[in-house]
Amino acid sequence: MARAKKEAALTPEERLQAALVPDWEWPYKLPENWYWTRIGNYVDYVTDYVANGSFASLKANVSIFKDENYALMVKTQDFANGFTKSLTYTDKHGYDFLSKSTLHGGELILSNIGSVGKVFRVPYFDRPMTLASNSVMVKCYNSRDYDWMYYFLLSPIGFEELKSITTGTAVPKFNKTDLKTIPLPVPPLAEQQRIVDRIESLFAKLDEAKEKAQAVVDSFETRKAAILHKAFTGELTTKWREEHGVRMESWHLRTIGEVCENVKVGIVIKPSQYYVPQNEGTPAFRSANVRECRIDDFDWVYLNEKGMKDNSRSIVHTGDVLVVRSGNPGTACVVPERFDGYNAIDILIAVPNKKIIISDYLCYYTNSPLGKKTVEIGKRGIALTHFNVKGFSQMPINIPTIPEQVVIVRTLGDLFAQEQQSKEAAEAVLDQIDLMKKSILARAFRGELGTNDPSEESAVELLRQVIEQEDGDVIRPKAKAKRIAIPAEIKPLLSGANEEAIVKLLLKAAPQSVSTQTVMSISKKKFELMDALRNLEKKQIVSKSDSGEYSLVR
Repeated sequence: MARAKKEAALTPEERLQAALVPDWEWPYKLPENWYWTRIGNYVDYVTDYVANGSFASLKANVSIFKDENYALMVKTQDFANGFTKSLTYTDKHGYDFLSKSTLHGGELILSNIGSVGKVFRVPYFDRPMTLASNSVMVKCYNSRDYDWMYYFLLSPIGFEELKSITTGTAVPKFNKTDLKTIPLPVPPLAEQQRIVDRIESLFAKLDEAKEKAQAVVDSFETRKAAILHKAFTGELTTKWREEHGVRMESWHLRTIGEVCENVKVGIVIKPSQYYVPQNEGTPAFRSANVRECRIDDFDWVYLNEKGMKDNSRSIVHTGDVLVVRSGNPGTACVVPERFDGYNAIDILIAVPNKKIIISDYLCYYTNSPLGKKTVEIGKRGIALTHFNVKGFSQMPINIPTIPEQVVIVRTLGDLFAQEQQSKEAAEAVLDQIDLMKKSILARAFRGELGTNDPSEESAVELLRQVIEQEDGDVIRPKAKAKRIAIPAEIKPLLSGANEEAIVKLLLKAAPQSVSTQTVMSISKKKFELMDALRNLEKKQIVSKSDSGEYSLVR
């Protein structure tokens, strides 16, 4: 209320000047006919869910429903799932109570708790909508302004400004009041539109490339599965068999128990009793260390000498196949030589009969769609899906001759290496596209993406129109403001940015004096400003009148 009275006491022209960010507070220099203002000065309003009342009144008046009701309560999570699931609603009474945060479509929503910095545009739905909690809504005067605001908040510049007002580490957050204070660069309207058009044109081309690269990444597992299917149905080595006079009848259906010398399980009874600090014992595999055809060499646990002795049967050796039995059952890898002698905890250990099956063939098969399908059948347990030694031993497996197995394993290795390269290249493209978008937005809001036509009307006139929209007052156009330069004879006497800022303010106001209140508006650091004023008085650069106003000593 006090702020409203204060603003009402100002003339429209004074309000315009107050809305402009002083040049000594500019984050960086803009093109000549741009200006700096603050978000709160440029938009219609900034609000949130709690602006509608106290927590007690919100609880008493707003009922939230999982089933469809009168009005949709828009959450930031809804944008991620395309408004297709986990929606929440309120009834007519709740919607009416939340009148300060009603949504119509087009508004900007920012996540202000947790994942701060995410920005969304409200879709146009033919139904009542209102803002849910844990987000802030920005409403602009004109639809054209939404694009400019949206891209600014998405830009690295906007993101850094959002970070600057964010507090908390465990749960980062910012409030709507601080959001209003963020500096916003504004070009003339025509330039603004040109830049937005340029951004969207470049983004459209990048999105097209991104779609193709993402398709390569998304189809990686599908392509891998198709290759594995061909491998274990004999299709992958059809040409090899023809060249070597080998018939498909040489393949035999066996069980894993029949082709392995042993199938056992690692430690399952209180393995933690044997744990010792790193480098004081022997490492032991856990499910987290076993990935498809590879080992994650991190986060090991270590067993003491007694643990190794008591569980000697679960010690693994080069060529053993380790199979996850809990969490993601069926995931398998082969033990390389450098992990020989490690132990294993709650993992199946298969020791292949090398006269019948090679380790990599068994590993690839277990990770294949055929193997995973069989694992699904062999699962036991309800709370935690897993399968046991018996289930794994009874799994069927189609076995070719050892020479053909060697060819299959070598071919799979080559093909998967190629597929991995394609995937990594596509992922690199995706990363590069994201960097290019950030670069485009950074350039856009520094005035490096448009034409910067100096003949166009200054963007200050846009802000003038905003203020006119606020109160209906007409502001007479003002002559183009000149940047204030501190006289050469004064500048050497000044120490610190605060002294320079005060002198610039007085130069701008000359020959009129300036109130203490006006000087204090330069910065939030009031005590530092007071010290600077006292120093300027001592240096006889600034004088103070009996009424408490300041002016430069001439």
